[in-house]
Amino acid sequence: MEKGLLIVLSGPSGVGKGTVCSVLRQKVPELVYSVSATTRKPRQGEIDGINYFFKSREQFQEMIANDALLEHAEYVGNCYGTPRDFVESTLASGKDVILEIEVQGALKVKEKFPEGVFVFLLPPSLDELKSRITGRGTETQDTINNRMTVAVEEMSLIRHYDYAVVNDEIDAACHRIQSIIVAEHCRRDRYYSHLADLPAATEKV
Repeated sequence: MEKGLLIVLSGPSGVGKGTVCSVLRQKVPELVYSVSATTRKPRQGEIDGINYFFKSREQFQEMIANDALLEHAEYVGNCYGTPRDFVESTLASGKDVILEIEVQGALKVKEKFPEGVFVFLLPPSLDELKSRITGRGTETQDTINNRMTVAVEEMSLIRHYDYAVVNDEIDAACHRIQSIIVAEHCRRDRYYSHLADLPAATEKV
């Protein structure tokens, strides 16, 4: 059975990763979303194994100790991470997995899973990115300035990615990512096992 692909979608805060990932999953329903593990309590309506894998802090620390996470971080007193077993078992079943994650987390994943397909989502311009962040209406000017500074730093890390997609229009961005997935499935090295049983070509004089 052909192994699935791990598609890692990343980019600066405010670029629209969550929206693009959500629309992409609607367009490609067979694409499996990588479910994160977290130590935070479930919110109303959230289901273990669907929204998150809910863990105690002790269980989470044990996962770290056992190298059971591709990456992990702590935000506002709660731990979040990407379980290795879920990703690897899903890929082994032949299904593609998409992981939508911040830039630093993506680079950690690449260290442990370099065969993944790393896609960097870019804004059409820095002015547009600032407009999107400002449009949320929830950020102070200092926070906006800080996010923009971090965004510029994160965009300099694009060299660690395989592909770059500009999120100028959501459907167009999704179409580009779909094209990347199709192209990756057509890479010649994914077909070496199919060629193993072919008779050696007769050498011509």
